[in-house]
Amino acid sequence: MAGGLIALLDDVALIARKAAVSSRDVAQAAAATSTKAAAVVVDDAAVTPSFVQGVSPARELPIIWRITKGSLVNKIIVILPVILLLSWLAPWALTPILMVGGTYLAFEGAEKIWHAVAARRGGHGPHADDGEDGTSKTPDDEDSLVKGAVRTDFILSAEIMVLSLNELTGRALPERAAILVGVALLITFVVYGVVGLLVKMDDVGLALADPARNRAGVVRSLGRGLVALMPRILTVLSVVGTAAMLWVGGHILLVGVDELGWHTPYGAVHHLVEELVGAGAAVQWLVETLCSALTGLIVGTVVVGAVTTVTAVTAARRRTRTPR
Repeated sequence: MAGGLIALLDDVALIARKAAVSSRDVAQAAAATSTKAAAVVVDDAAVTPSFVQGVSPARELPIIWRITKGSLVNKIIVILPVILLLSWLAPWALTPILMVGGTYLAFEGAEKIWHAVAARRGGHGPHADDGEDGTSKTPDDEDSLVKGAVRTDFILSAEIMVLSLNELTGRALPERAAILVGVALLITFVVYGVVGLLVKMDDVGLALADPARNRAGVVRSLGRGLVALMPRILTVLSVVGTAAMLWVGGHILLVGVDELGWHTPYGAVHHLVEELVGAGAAVQWLVETLCSALTGLIVGTVVVGAVTTVTAVTAARRRTRTPR
């Protein structure tokens, strides 16, 4: 009897150890997989602070929390079941879907670049139209703001989840589901945690620099530095996000067309990288990254041109149909 109990306890301990190892593997895989979606994550962190412009400081964090919850619903409740079902019933569809996401990334990156170029030629900065009216938003305005942010997040979340799923093709369905839930939680809380810090950093700086609080000169200087630094940090984030979108979008497209049977573009890049084998791994990575980014810029520019043309033609037709 005692021997049976000891054997049972040994079995329970073994199961517990296996569960612990499995959980650790899932956590590690979720962290590793999340890095594959770095471009979208950086872009998400760069875009989201703009949604709380014009909001009173007291409402900024509650609104970001509402967007965070909406992002989790997007990733776990809506997107995850759909892509898991596709990976089970139609795994061949994942490459085209991933390429659609890559094209969208390339389009977004190219659009930001050409918008910045056009704005500079017009004598304005790239954010010349991003002014605030100095008034706080009403609850109805906040609801519309959150809905708009969650809609934007849906596109970015879909790209993140499909990119992550593409790294898990050799794993069982339950393991894929567990890792993707981990990815969704990790990326969402990291992105919106960083966003929360970014949008409150200027408030912290203003509080430190407030002369009425009789703080030391060094503290006030630190506060003024934070206030001055925040626009630059957001600009750097935007630039890094744009570059990363072109790089990842272009790489997805190069690999995607290769998997679909057109080997020339990716083969040319691969051959170029192999020719630089004596230059070192860092140079090879840089050249491959630049080729991917250039591909993303070319494809994105074509899509920007097509979208601009269609928009202009549609607007012209509406004007001609409108009775005077």
